[in-house]
Amino acid sequence: MSDALSALKERDTASICNTYARYPLAVERASGTRLYDSSGKEYVDLLAGIAVCNLGHANEELLGTLTSQWSKLGHVSNLFHQTEQVELAERLLATCGADKAFFCNSGAEANEAAIKMARRYMHTVKDRDAYEVITLDGSFHGRTLATLTATGQPKVKDGFEPLPEGFITVPFMDIDAVRAAITGKTAAVMVELIQGERGVRPLSQEYVDALVALCREKDILLIVDEVQTGLGRTGKYWAHQHYGITPDIFTTAKPLANGLPMGALLATDTVAAAFTPGSHGTTFGGNALVSAVACTVLDIMKRDGICEKAAQTGAYALDLFRSLQERHPGKIAEVRGLGLIIGIELTIPGQAIWQGLMDAGFICNLTQGTILRLLPPLIIDPADLERYAKELDRLLAQA
Repeated sequence: MSDALSALKERDTASICNTYARYPLAVERASGTRLYDSSGKEYVDLLAGIAVCNLGHANEELLGTLTSQWSKLGHVSNLFHQTEQVELAERLLATCGADKAFFCNSGAEANEAAIKMARRYMHTVKDRDAYEVITLDGSFHGRTLATLTATGQPKVKDGFEPLPEGFITVPFMDIDAVRAAITGKTAAVMVELIQGERGVRPLSQEYVDALVALCREKDILLIVDEVQTGLGRTGKYWAHQHYGITPDIFTTAKPLANGLPMGALLATDTVAAAFTPGSHGTTFGGNALVSAVACTVLDIMKRDGICEKAAQTGAYALDLFRSLQERHPGKIAEVRGLGLIIGIELTIPGQAIWQGLMDAGFICNLTQGTILRLLPPLIIDPADLERYAKELDRLLAQA
C-alpha cells in the first residue's frame, strides 16, 4: 500500500463511519471504461459503480446536460410542476408497460415506495386488511428498516431488531413455498428476477410463469425489483421483458442518472391509484437537475442502441467465460448471467483470484466469497473482456 493511500485510509478511519470494507484502492479520476488511482495506474472498470455508470465515466453529453440544466434550474422541490420530470416519466413509460412513475433518490427508497404502494392499494383501493410482502431467500432489496427486513439475507439484519412486521421470506424458486405463505394478510410478492448480490442467480421462466399465475389467482400484487437489472443491463430495458410479463409495480435506480442519485417506481394505473396527495413524497426526488440528466441517459440509450450492444457483448462474454469453465472444470462451478450482469462461481476461495485481477488492472466484485460478479459499463469493449478472461485463465492455472 502506498504512503498516499495509507494516509487517506487513516483519515477515512478517523472521520467516516466504518460501514464499508473498502477495496485497497483510491480512485482519483475516471474516464469512459477506465479508472485511475492516485499513482496514475489504469484499471478496466468491470463494476461501473455497482451497475450505475452504464454509459461510462465522464460522458461529455451528460456533462453538457448537467451544466446547462444547473444554470437554468436545479431544485425547487416537488411542490411545483417541472417539465424535466414529466419528460423523464414519459421517456421511461415508453420503454415498458407501466402507466405512472414516482421519483426518489435510491433503490432502497424505490423499494420502500413499492412496499408502501402495495399496502396502501390493498387498504384504500381493495378495502382489504392485507399488508404482508413475501420475498425470496438470497434477495437484496435495500438497507432501510423495511427493505432490509424484506431482504432474504440474515447478515443485513444483524443488530437491527426488532424488525418491522409484515415480511415473510420463502426458499429460493420454490413455488409451493410461496403458495403456502399466502394468506388473507398477503399484499404482494416482491422478487429480483436475477438476484445480483447473492451471486447473479436468475429465476427460471417456469417459476416466473407460475408466480404470475399464483398472484393473479390470489389477487395479490407482483413487485419486481429492477434496481440492478434495469435500463439495459440484461440486454433489454427491463429484465421482466425477457420473461414476457408486466409487473404491477417495478423499481429502478442505479443507472438511471448514470451516477447522480436517483430512483423510480413504475406502476400500472390501477395500482398507482393508491398514491394520493400527501400519501407519499420526497424532497429531492426527481428534481430538474437529475431528471434532465436521466432524460439524456435514455436518449443516448435509444440513439446508440445500448440495449442491443449489451445483449451482444454479454452473449459473447458468457461464451468466453464458459470456455474458461471447460478449461478449469475443477475451479469454476458455474457461469451465470444475462446481458452484462455476469457471475463466475468458483469452487475455490475467491479472494486471492480477485486480488490478482485487481493487481493486473481489472476491477470486478467478489460476492459470497467465491463469486466474481461483473457489471461493466454497457459500452465496454469486448477486447477488454477478452483480456480479463486471459488474466483469469492465468490466475486459475496457478491456483
